[in-house]
Amino acid sequence: MALEVNRDEEVISSINIIPFVDIVLVLLIIFMVTSTAIVKAAIKVELPKAAAAGSEVSSTVNLVVTKDRDIIIDGEQVSFADAADRIRKLAKDRPELQAVISADKGLPYGEVVSVIDMVKQSGVVTFALNIERRAPAGA
Repeated sequence: MALEVNRDEEVISSINIIPFVDIVLVLLIIFMVTSTAIVKAAIKVELPKAAAAGSEVSSTVNLVVTKDRDIIIDGEQVSFADAADRIRKLAKDRPELQAVISADKGLPYGEVVSVIDMVKQSGVVTFALNIERRAPAGA
């Protein structure tokens, strides 16, 4: 069997970048999904559960209060006084700053209120308490 070669066709001299772009977008999506899981797995906090939990808030600053009363701001552990100073500086630079407070469910209520008070006194007007969604009662 002889192989026929069509001499009328031209040599393709351009590079098709569409498959490359597809691969890059898939890698970007994989990175985005795994990076949120890595950050959540790094800090162990047992969040309280509620059936009426809203969707996640896109925040500018994240505060985590562990059951040992450690305060972590955007992944860095700070003291209570340093936390107030750092939030005050952030709020001064960005007046629309939002804060999400994630407190361990074993933490006394008064400790959570003191963190909320510190955030509000530092100039942050909008804040939310982070909780996990659970199945509603009767479902």
